[in-house]
Amino acid sequence: MAARFALTDLPVPVIAAPMAGGPSTPALVAAVGAAGGLGFLAGGYTPASRLTAQIADTRELTAGPFGVNLFVPGRQPQGAALASMQRHVAAYRGALSPDAARLGVALPEPDWADEDGWEEKIALLTLVDPVAVVSFTFGVPGGNVVADLQEVGTAVWVTVTDPAEARAARDVGADAVVVQGFDAGGHRSTHRVEDEPNEFDHLALLPLLAELGLPMIAAGGVTTAGDVRRALAAGAAAVQVGTAFLLTPEAGTNPAHRLGLSDPALRTMVTRAFSGRPARGLTNRFALEHSDQAPAAYPVVDQITKPLRAAAAAAGDIGGVALWAGSGWRAASEEPAADVVRRLADGARA
Repeated sequence: MAARFALTDLPVPVIAAPMAGGPSTPALVAAVGAAGGLGFLAGGYTPASRLTAQIADTRELTAGPFGVNLFVPGRQPQGAALASMQRHVAAYRGALSPDAARLGVALPEPDWADEDGWEEKIALLTLVDPVAVVSFTFGVPGGNVVADLQEVGTAVWVTVTDPAEARAARDVGADAVVVQGFDAGGHRSTHRVEDEPNEFDHLALLPLLAELGLPMIAAGGVTTAGDVRRALAAGAAAVQVGTAFLLTPEAGTNPAHRLGLSDPALRTMVTRAFSGRPARGLTNRFALEHSDQAPAAYPVVDQITKPLRAAAAAAGDIGGVALWAGSGWRAASEEPAADVVRRLADGARA
């Protein structure tokens, strides 16, 4: 078995969080790695063919290690539970019809069998083009997947939000856990779509998970050197940072998202309106109008809202796009990604 990447291999304990939907780019991965951190490509929502190209592009920019994040497919409801959920989703689709008419788009029928190209991506990362780290969001992969990745020298990380999820990660042989607190931007990595996220930040979670003996990566609300210092003091081996990189020139953050992040008057909220899963973003019209209507149905709600989000982004309408951001979003700046890493790294040296 090949030697696997370890957090102790990092010159700087700063990891750029995988941010699906565009922000995570090969350029961002390479810039973070060049500054001593570890960058991640976001495999969620990314077809295997495109992920293959992104890995190749990243290797053109850096010879250093980097990671890929994947979404673990959830268990879809069956029988009466499925019929009930289908009714809820149909009602939500109907509630979105005025938005679709205003934007001139059609809402797709939900694909209940969608697994985001899971098998193809696992084959890519185990048989074709392994990378240093593969992390998982929304659940725990099967033990056979973990073993296959580790066999080719890939470290396996699992994102967790509570002790039970962390124990499940340990039990399948994960090399580390990403401990995601309530302040995190974007999706909470609850392992069951119907679960409401707890309100623990990573500083509260880290001591609860320490007894498991796995290296821990603190995530959620890390935007300053002080945040890094406190996370490391609480037992984290490294921090994972997303929002602080959203405005960097290397990030692929769309213009509407960047515009939203420039408005200091906005606040964040957790909503299922865009995807059916709880996710933190800047409060806007779509989230306020539809949060109470959205069912806990992922990925079908995400499928239905996709054309609405795309049309709003194309029109520069910040009221209709998912403005994912953590609670510390006001610390995001347009400085180069390497400068963000260096600024955060000061917390590790303090």
